[in-house]
Amino acid sequence: MLPEQPDILQESVFIPATPSDTLHLKRFSENHQGPPVFLVHGSIENGRIFYSNNGKGFAPWLAKQGYDVFVADLRGRGQSTPAISSKSTFGLNHTLQEDFPAFIQKIKDLKGDVPQYWGAHSWGGVLMLAYLARPVIPVQVQAMAFFGSKRRISIRSLKKFFMVDVMWNWFAKATVAVTGALYAKKLKMGSDSETKHSHRQTHQWVVQRQWLDWHDKYDYAKALRNMKLPPTLYLTGAKDDVLGHPVDVEQLMLETGCSQSTFRLLSKANGYLHDYDHVNILTHPDAAKDHFPEVEDWYKKAGAMQPSARQMGSVL
Repeated sequence: MLPEQPDILQESVFIPATPSDTLHLKRFSENHQGPPVFLVHGSIENGRIFYSNNGKGFAPWLAKQGYDVFVADLRGRGQSTPAISSKSTFGLNHTLQEDFPAFIQKIKDLKGDVPQYWGAHSWGGVLMLAYLARPVIPVQVQAMAFFGSKRRISIRSLKKFFMVDVMWNWFAKATVAVTGALYAKKLKMGSDSETKHSHRQTHQWVVQRQWLDWHDKYDYAKALRNMKLPPTLYLTGAKDDVLGHPVDVEQLMLETGCSQSTFRLLSKANGYLHDYDHVNILTHPDAAKDHFPEVEDWYKKAGAMQPSARQMGSVL
């Protein structure tokens, strides 16, 4: 356990997911008494979207506010081992049925069965919602905040055509067919890899109008609309014009029923310091004084409401 900056400690927690796979959970805290926050990254990336080598980022910032922060590296990404390769046979169904329960249980083991605050970037928000719609183990979620999270990409533009239709659909599929996995970092498409199964399953959910399970056609959107989800803050940037386009982010919010949800567009026109994009919404040096405090305020307000287990998204 080493100090990254004054009073902030970081710790790597390793969790066996299967006999051959180990998950990495990065912990940031000033002390271990604060409310737990669970953060999940999106596709072709890892937990480093939430923190940097010099102790900057959303996770250390939250720790300075008194939270006990846990950042996941999903299976095969970041410091989870082994790294994704052509031999990897897992997909998003394993993320939901094995990885999420392992992370949640470890946080419970360390913190007790107390309400958690959740946060995600991009596709991580979709995975969090899917887990709550069909949980493996119960979890109390007090509030959530999603950065640039969308399920479908419905907008049309030349940039979307190149990034999604050409690179993600055609080029990535061809690459996976040849190499057996999507080595996005080597291809300069992202910061980490995807298995052939996770790439295929992500693509299916992006193009499906109905949000259905890949195997048994379980309707995630219907389940979410029939739940009382935790208060959820959806944020995206004015320059996030493809991967977290405001239209698609808001559509995800509406798809869930959104009775306790709020959408915020981070733009100069709306009083923010910058027109943020899909990545710098979390990595920009000004984020800590611009919109990170709004997320903490969202968490605090949800905590002050002291909802019942049913209202907190607990599945019992």
